[in-house]
Amino acid sequence: MALDIKTMKRVFKHGKKELADPNIAMSPDDVMAFYSNTYPELTTSTVQGPKVMEDRIEYEFKTVVGTKG
Repeated sequence: MALDIKTMKRVFKHGKKELADPNIAMSPDDVMAFYSNTYPELTTSTVQGPKVMEDRIEYEFKTVVGTKG
């Protein structure tokens, strides 16, 4: 029986948007910095995850500005 190895796709969520992984070699914090040029609110966000789904790994960018408590 042959062993079948599959890599899982990383997905980054920002609100309701799903952002593609720009480079598998980048850390989740590096990906957040990469997308902060397009979404400036990410400069004050944190990375939550990973959350392993069936065929992918999800990270979520949570904005902390304006959140109390």
